[in-house]
Amino acid sequence: GGADARLLAALCLSEGAGGTLFSAYGAELEAMRAGSGIALRGAGPVGSYQIDRADTPSVQLTAELDAAVKDAQLIFLTGPVHKQRTYAMVLADHLSDGQVLVLSPGRSLGALETAWLLRVGGATADITIVETQGAPFWVQAEGAVLHLTDAGSAPAATLPRGRSNVVQAVQKYLPNIVETDSVLSSGFADGSALVEFPALLMGGPALGSGAIPVPMGGQPLDENQTFASLIGPEQRDLIDDLASERRAVAASFGLRDLPSTDDWIATQAGAQKGDGRRPIPNDGEAKALLRDGVIGSLTPLVSAAELAGVAVPVTQAMITLASSVLGADVASAGRRLDTIGIRSSELNEARAAMDAIATGAR
Repeated sequence: GGADARLLAALCLSEGAGGTLFSAYGAELEAMRAGSGIALRGAGPVGSYQIDRADTPSVQLTAELDAAVKDAQLIFLTGPVHKQRTYAMVLADHLSDGQVLVLSPGRSLGALETAWLLRVGGATADITIVETQGAPFWVQAEGAVLHLTDAGSAPAATLPRGRSNVVQAVQKYLPNIVETDSVLSSGFADGSALVEFPALLMGGPALGSGAIPVPMGGQPLDENQTFASLIGPEQRDLIDDLASERRAVAASFGLRDLPSTDDWIATQAGAQKGDGRRPIPNDGEAKALLRDGVIGSLTPLVSAAELAGVAVPVTQAMITLASSVLGADVASAGRRLDTIGIRSSELNEARAAMDAIATGAR
């Protein structure tokens, strides 16, 4: 029922697909029913999309998860990482052969963790998990209105590997996704935290407040208040360091064709101004990004680095800083190879196990 879920529901309806939006929160459902539907403004299929109407195509709302997914062909699992984990376990008893489960976004090791949790939860159905790394639009929510700007391309892959027909079908609703070889490739290609953390954590006089200088006593123009404006030369240096560490770990697992740092920044920060700009998150949104980044992007990389024997000091420093800001040891809840069934102490054995999962052999 969050902004990301409402966006996806409206995008599907705009393409003629009937959809149901699930929320476990009564207040969230009531707020949507009390509004005038889901309004999209800016980029994308602008318009107003009705909710719970019997006389016209509309998004249906429900608090009954089993009923919502029973006959669904495509299921989007959205929201923060810890909620994705919860619902992966809950969904285990309710999935059927042929269904497609899309993680939006999956971040690092998302599909592997989801597959593990589904198996632990008792799932036996032959489903396809699609791991994506971003929606087609940046969203700024103002009540029932979602203001959209175009986002860049996002890596995507299927588990099991090789179900390109599924990716092609999902592209109808997420036209920005670009298929990669496997969920190992899409997971290591997750550049969310390596761009977001320097931008959100590292500012002030010592590092510079961003890419666009403002004269003393001046105020930045509204059109320059973008996520990309938080990235100056010093933040770029930190992003380069984080990117180098991610590439080194990925190379140990046989993956070398990752996005360039410029591509990562363009994808995750958006445009400096004008079309494609990413809004600056508010305090609550920023803390949610930090929490998800530690759990779903940086801790998985550290876990893989430990197995590969690769030092990642800048990544570790970002985790420490974020944990201080959040007031909790968030890393202890992060995705780790040993918590998703990859318990080997040998790199080659771990690579073989991950590849076996990715191909559907395990």
